[in-house]
Amino acid sequence: MGIKGRSGPGGAAGPPGYSERKDAVGRRLRRVEGQVRGLQRMVEEDRYCIDVLEQVAAATRALQAVALELLDDHLSHCVAEAVKAGGEEASAKIDEASAAIARLVRS
Repeated sequence: MGIKGRSGPGGAAGPPGYSERKDAVGRRLRRVEGQVRGLQRMVEEDRYCIDVLEQVAAATRALQAVALELLDDHLSHCVAEAVKAGGEEASAKIDEASAAIARLVRS
């Protein structure tokens, strides 16, 4: 099951807010991927529970940092552009951002 993209104003898909820093975001996500692989190895090696939990917390913080960076980009790019355009698109983008923030806070 894939992730569906969102459309920009007027239904045309525009570049995401992070597009200028896509390589940096990708590097951070690959680093998290390495952390998760390390966690798998730790479990396979029967490492001490607290050591595994500490690494889970580190991977979680790393993912949260990526999420906050993406959220900041979304607010400063996608939401800001929609607000400039006004109308229903602005309200929809603000609602969408609020829902994303709520999901991040609950996680």
